[in-house]
Amino acid sequence: ENEVAVWGGACFWGMEAVFEQVKGVRAVTSGYAGGDKATASYRQVATERTGHAEAIRIVYDPRQVSYATLLRIYFSVAHDPTQLNRQGPDTGPSYRSAIFPQNPGQARVARTYIAQLGKAGAYGKPIVTRIEQGGFHLAEAEHQDFAKRNPSHPYIVRWDKPKVASLRAAFPSLVR
Repeated sequence: ENEVAVWGGACFWGMEAVFEQVKGVRAVTSGYAGGDKATASYRQVATERTGHAEAIRIVYDPRQVSYATLLRIYFSVAHDPTQLNRQGPDTGPSYRSAIFPQNPGQARVARTYIAQLGKAGAYGKPIVTRIEQGGFHLAEAEHQDFAKRNPSHPYIVRWDKPKVASLRAAFPSLVR
């Protein structure tokens, strides 16, 4: 049976582009997590007053890829967990590094992994990833599969294609 992971960290276009490449991932959707459904629109989230994070919802087969493995990709190639309320050119709390556990097991694995990375000094800077509560609300249709539909968009070329290339280099056995 499939399971679900939800996390934010950077523009959802690139996060979606990375995780769509991973074996065992059935679907990735872009959306907003951590705020109310009523204000879950791109226009409102962009005001940075709704409490949402741009986020992705990953549906995956745990027999093919574990939550822990997906977390490794999230922390190593999908975003920089040391940047507070920003990623690359994007600034504001809606670009925060945040994990939205879907069950107590995910919360435990995420907390343990963050602690291990911190103890190992993996980044040379503190990890600012937060573990949060909150529902996931689907983003507008134009944001779904954005990188796939707009491969030559300047933002995708500059910020997201390198993430996908990093995924392929770092985790070749996990890429479809």
